[in-house]
Amino acid sequence: MTQRLVVIGNGMAGARTVEEILARNGDFTVTMFGDEPYGNYNRIMLSNLLAGVESEEGIYLNDLAWYQDNGITLHAGVRIERIDRFAKMVYASDGTSTPYDKLIIATGSYSWTPPIKNIHNPKRGFHQGVFAFRTLDDTRGMIRYARDHERAVVIGGGLLGLEAARGLQNHLSDVTLLHAMGHLMERQLDEKAGHMLQASVENKLGIKVITNAMTTEILGKDRVTGVKLADGTVIPCDVVVVAAGIRPSTEVAANSDLPVERGIVVDDQMRVLDEDDIYSVGECAQHRGNLYGLVAPLWDQAKVLADHITGRDTEAAYTGSKLSTKLKVAGIDVASMGLIAPETDDDEVIIYNEPKKGVYKQLIIREGTLVGAILVGDNSKAASLIQSFDRAQALPEERAELLFDIGGPAGDVKPEDMPDDAQVCNCNGVSKGAICGVVNAGCKTVSGVMDKTRAGKGCGTCKPLVQRIVEWAAGGEAEEDPAASWYVPGVPMPKPELMAAIRKYELKSVSAVFDKLVPGGEHDAKSKMGLASLLKMMWADQYIDERDARFINDRVHGNIQKDGTFSVVPQMKGGVTTPAELKRIAEVAERYNVPMVKLTGGQRIDLLGIPKEQLPAIWADLDIPSGYAYAKSFRTVKTCVGSDFCRFGVGDSTALGIAIEERFQGLEGPGKMKLAVTGCPRNCAEAYVKDLGVVAIDGGRWEIYVGGAAGAHIRKGDLLATVDSAEEVIRLTGRFLQYYRENANWLERTYAWVPRVGIEKVRAVVVDDAEGIAEALDAAIEEAVQAYKDPWKERAVPATPGQFRTSLPLTVLPQVPVRS
Repeated sequence: MTQRLVVIGNGMAGARTVEEILARNGDFTVTMFGDEPYGNYNRIMLSNLLAGVESEEGIYLNDLAWYQDNGITLHAGVRIERIDRFAKMVYASDGTSTPYDKLIIATGSYSWTPPIKNIHNPKRGFHQGVFAFRTLDDTRGMIRYARDHERAVVIGGGLLGLEAARGLQNHLSDVTLLHAMGHLMERQLDEKAGHMLQASVENKLGIKVITNAMTTEILGKDRVTGVKLADGTVIPCDVVVVAAGIRPSTEVAANSDLPVERGIVVDDQMRVLDEDDIYSVGECAQHRGNLYGLVAPLWDQAKVLADHITGRDTEAAYTGSKLSTKLKVAGIDVASMGLIAPETDDDEVIIYNEPKKGVYKQLIIREGTLVGAILVGDNSKAASLIQSFDRAQALPEERAELLFDIGGPAGDVKPEDMPDDAQVCNCNGVSKGAICGVVNAGCKTVSGVMDKTRAGKGCGTCKPLVQRIVEWAAGGEAEEDPAASWYVPGVPMPKPELMAAIRKYELKSVSAVFDKLVPGGEHDAKSKMGLASLLKMMWADQYIDERDARFINDRVHGNIQKDGTFSVVPQMKGGVTTPAELKRIAEVAERYNVPMVKLTGGQRIDLLGIPKEQLPAIWADLDIPSGYAYAKSFRTVKTCVGSDFCRFGVGDSTALGIAIEERFQGLEGPGKMKLAVTGCPRNCAEAYVKDLGVVAIDGGRWEIYVGGAAGAHIRKGDLLATVDSAEEVIRLTGRFLQYYRENANWLERTYAWVPRVGIEKVRAVVVDDAEGIAEALDAAIEEAVQAYKDPWKERAVPATPGQFRTSLPLTVLPQVPVRS
């Protein structure tokens, strides 16, 4: 006999439980109620949505079509206010009532708001500019509000607060994180690990962190202007995000006389205490005195509940979970499991600490088994440690083997050595067996498996392991992912096809590309910068600029620094300047109290620590063109002294370097383009390790090298050609840069592109014109060169009203030391 199943809650736990019931062919008609007017989405991914690395479509676990396809009646945006457990009815906020035979309460949790003065407005809920970080609507609101503001404060130094702070950096130039406790993530990390994480967050991400910071008041009458701490400190800001923790949503249960303590009290079958037909699952359920906020325990609860309610296994029991997590916290690897501190004198503790690298590892071992571990900065051993912790496995006598690969190559977890129930994706509770099942069913692309299982769709740290499992399960015959060839993730076309379509339809703006070439016209934030660069390259002065497609650097023509200030690098062609220019730069630096004046590796002068609102005035007073030290573009041409002064010089590198920079200044590209010209093979200008480098040799000739690098990657460039004149150098330089611009992937530097294409192919096209396109390349580069406009001219008429809006106050930067 078909029974009526009602589920209160359409979040991750409620929807997952229904999935498990459907998988067991439970004989139910299912009705679900959810507070939010959407299908079921992954709350873990809200931080990625905030950061702009995921779209709204990408975070949905079950869209509205899924409910229809499975015969589920969904009341989205309808809250259940009361349960009559005697009449077996639920009563909704819209005045309707629904009968049930079996009921599941999966109301989850809500964002807890500390008692802070002025945080609420009686007329509108939160004070204007204050946001919780719990729902899709919260995230949408933050993104909209942040567009017109500059400074944010995040209250809460747990996982959610850190993710909120990291995400807000995509929209705001200044982010401060306040945490009431003595160190970050105190529930998962010990004091040393918390301080290590804080150092990484501050030094690597540029987020200011203040611990032992008790927020007492929100400042501002009509909108947020700052926050006040218990010690009297005032932090000016425009946006406040509250991520201070969550509390179980138990109101409907309490109003219906169901047993509620910290959460809704359940037994080992997930039944509400003393109720035969009412179950509870997820963050709202209290089992054996414990509440669980991580995903993996909720999935375990869902399986037990489904087994019991469908009758598949009436003896199924949930006995609790051993908590472990492996993830990226604001981009930094963190793993934690079990104890964070020893509890007895006999507990064995192993600690490895490397502060300069931001690496901290701690193990707690009791009677030969792992009972606790913390990893910060290096999660390479997290998977094997979690397996040892979950299964209470015997540990090696050489404890260092738990943390390092001793006496052999660095080892990844081998799929064949993992049991089927080993959890691969902690965020979405996906096991190795689930991944293998999808592969065995015929899906053999990594992206396809990720879409079907959601593995790798959370924090992303498990993606390499997912790929290895797919390849192993497919017998080494994993199929290529078509999306891997797309130029940008939001437009389903490789670069050549995309460019052909852009030309065919004359698409001259980013929005036009989305509207014409993307099914449904969906605009993808992650794709905008790459498309903007491509369109500028293709259309030159015909490109229709849309400012929201630009990164902050390109919107204000300066390189943003960790504290929200900007750097100003005036153009000095070939690294050559005059006493008058130097004097003008010095006077500007003095007039505007520039915190630091620095010589760059590209032979330029960098003025650091400039507030955004001062940029136009500084550009005007300098009256020197932009040096393009901030864009994905042609940057600089570094030169040596050359033949005029150097006794070793055999070519006038300075003059040639200036000529190259004058011709190609500001040229848009898929990645940065750094060049150099050196007057002899002694290579004082380091031309061998540039995107394009020119070296003078005897006989008045020049060697041209391409694809070099001397940054995070080290690579000597490949010899493209040896030519007889400076004019030939300039001609081949332009042709090479255009060929690179038209064929490289977005953000692919020449040091990756040249070896990928092959120097022989590049030489054949650029030097020998093997494909007959040299004339077209020359014409295209000429069009781009003629379209050049100095972006610092925008100082006279800003492109948008808020382009140079103030971003004060700023973090105090170190001043240049002054000798007494």
